[in-house]
Amino acid sequence: MFWKRKPKKQEGPEATDSAAEVAVDDKAAAGATDSGTAGENPSEEKDAVAEASEKDSGRADGSEKDPGGADGSEKDPGGAEADAASTDEKPVADADADEAPADDEKPVVGEGEPDAEAAEADEDAEAVAAEADEPVGLFADETEEVGVTGPDPDGITRVRSVGVFEFDDEKFDVVANTWIVKADDEGVIVIDPGYDAEAVLEAVGDREIYLVACTNAYGPHIESAIKVAEEADADIALHPREMRAWRRHHGAEHRPEIEVEGQGALDIADLHIDVLALPGTSSGSVGYYIAELGVVFSGDALRKGEPGMVGNTYIDYTTQLASIGEALLSLPPDTRILPDRGPSTTSGAESKNFDSWV
Repeated sequence: MFWKRKPKKQEGPEATDSAAEVAVDDKAAAGATDSGTAGENPSEEKDAVAEASEKDSGRADGSEKDPGGADGSEKDPGGAEADAASTDEKPVADADADEAPADDEKPVVGEGEPDAEAAEADEDAEAVAAEADEPVGLFADETEEVGVTGPDPDGITRVRSVGVFEFDDEKFDVVANTWIVKADDEGVIVIDPGYDAEAVLEAVGDREIYLVACTNAYGPHIESAIKVAEEADADIALHPREMRAWRRHHGAEHRPEIEVEGQGALDIADLHIDVLALPGTSSGSVGYYIAELGVVFSGDALRKGEPGMVGNTYIDYTTQLASIGEALLSLPPDTRILPDRGPSTTSGAESKNFDSWV
């Protein structure tokens, strides 16, 4: 288990053919086609030219027939190939005339398969978009009942607890989500431990807690952090800009052991976790993105259908919107968003709401 900062890498299969190679291949193919059609029989062309010259010089009345005349007896030398092709192919065409499709029924070369592929691609895109709009898994329920839900197929469990959040001399009753994520067969990470440490520890069971990760230092995200961490002898992770709020809540005796920042990463057991900078609700808010599970824990930055509020207000709405657009909605559209409160949603579903927030 360790913390390290590192730049994001972009991986993907390398192209097997360069653009230059493709261009050369196309030119070669075009050259082969031209050589196989135009000027296919130069000796026939020469004979046609000689014959036309002889007939022109031997006409008594000096009249000249149209090269493309109805009798087809004389043609422009450059059309020798077309004439020969027409002569060779005509009997076959006549024999099959009854079976030949009408012009308006003839298939257009090159249109069939690409259109089918394009249609299939469109259907796939529509399916992904539709899936992104549907409720997602166990955590899409709109109710706010206290208790434990899960684990889901990805090994994620939600613990809901109720508490009082004090902000700007006001008190707010909230139902907070704590997320327990399977890191391997032996242990888990706990994200945003809310108001019920006992419920969290019971849901963890005999497994080890490798890390307690907080998205910021507001009460619903850190209330039980120390108790859960001490019980399991685990480290706590928090952005350094949240330390002042942390000290107001927990004092200076127990500082978080790990400082996390945007563009960093956590490698814990089998999980690789990217840390996303999500300032707006507070200057040190972060999200935790696990690409292999297709899930991001957004804290209070983004909830289903709305940017998250602190109490009943927005702290820095413009910055918060920028964080949502750049860090969360840029993820694949089927990425599940698991917030600090309320039901889950997806990046694709919330992308359709973004313009109404601006």
